[in-house]
Amino acid sequence: MSLATAAAEAAAATMGSARVVECCTVTASGLAPASTAELGQHPTGWLQGTRGEVLLERSTDMYVSPDEVLPPTDAAPGLGLTVLDVGWELGQLLASPSWLSDRVLHADHVVAVTTATIPGLRRLEGALALLEGTPVIGAILGPPRRTWPRGLEHSLGALSRQLDQRAAMHLIPLDRGLAVRGLDSQALPTPLLTAAGHLLHASVAGATPKGHPS
Repeated sequence: MSLATAAAEAAAATMGSARVVECCTVTASGLAPASTAELGQHPTGWLQGTRGEVLLERSTDMYVSPDEVLPPTDAAPGLGLTVLDVGWELGQLLASPSWLSDRVLHADHVVAVTTATIPGLRRLEGALALLEGTPVIGAILGPPRRTWPRGLEHSLGALSRQLDQRAAMHLIPLDRGLAVRGLDSQALPTPLLTAAGHLLHASVAGATPKGHPS
């Protein structure tokens, strides 16, 4: 969620506005404390708030399956970018046909976020296999790659290495304060915003107009 919000803020800085849609059940929300102003509930059921020039939309309902998630509100004229924070295990999402799974499979780019751990890199490899045929950018949260232990580097799978060779693997710096307190209304750390800007540039540079980044 922090990376999705950082990407939207980076987009708003260049495009004038952006939106984050958190597509998970209300009990799993990480977006609730992030607004600097609450706008209330939209007639479609989404709870809206703002964070600077970024519109935040989150659910007010409990969902047990991705196909229960309401479609997002219609984008306002001139909206620069919509970032979908999917919030579901990828296998469950793709096994539950819905507007959300369709949007992911047909997005300009899907950003697959994981952690710089052996289990995290294994999950990334599994996600890449499930998303075969969909443009994917990898985002790995953790320390600089030069400090990775050898076992971690060697745990990259074949699909992840291909992603790396295409320069589509991005390292996202870990901020200890943000990791402890979670996303809130405070300003995001500059290194995170910088990394999100680089990721956004890579996404936009290679995109063909099909849908919304996810």
